Amino acid sequence: MEELTLRTNAGSLTARLHPAAAGAAVVVWVGGAGGGLDGPAWGMYPRLAGQLVAQGVASLRLHYRKPNYLEECVVDVLLAVQYLVEHRGYGAVALVGHSFGGAVVISAGALTPAVTAVVAMSSQTYGTDLAPRISPRPLLVLHGTNDEILPHRCSESIYERARQPKQLLLYPGCGHGLDECRDQVDTDVVQWLTTQLRAAAPPA
Repeated sequence: MEELTLRTNAGSLTARLHPAAAGAAVVVWVGGAGGGLDGPAWGMYPRLAGQLVAQGVASLRLHYRKPNYLEECVVDVLLAVQYLVEHRGYGAVALVGHSFGGAVVISAGALTPAVTAVVAMSSQTYGTDLAPRISPRPLLVLHGTNDEILPHRCSESIYERARQPKQLLLYPGCGHGLDECRDQVDTDVVQWLTTQLRAAAPPA
């Protein structure tokens, strides 16, 4: 793992890169309104990054310059994507965000063709107006039915407004942090990401 600081004229981004070979697919992981590098479910991001590296997929865990400012955070993700593609030579890019971060990755994914797939977990609806523009790239939205902060209706609304290809996963009894369904979410997210990134890879 590499500790990175991406410097911009508007501040610095803290990140952790789990590298893979040049040309490999890469996943960008972002947190909720408070930012952070570890994600929900007791450190989902470093945990899944480790699983994906073992399959030849890189990961970048990103902390926002200004957490909870949607437009600024979207710019952060777009800058990270540009860095990974233009400076590190990675190929297909997937975005994963939790809570506030779900809106961030939906917006960022809609704004750049460099993104191949988007995952929004326990997402808010504010900032997701661009969800239909992710198509024809795939979107996965997932939510716990016992979310105490953002009701699962939020993800249902995003799913209804998005265009195909799209998938909605609901986890009965699971809260906002996805702790109660951690193992199943881990399995579902890794499987979905690897399937989508493999489909996006250029022919050998």
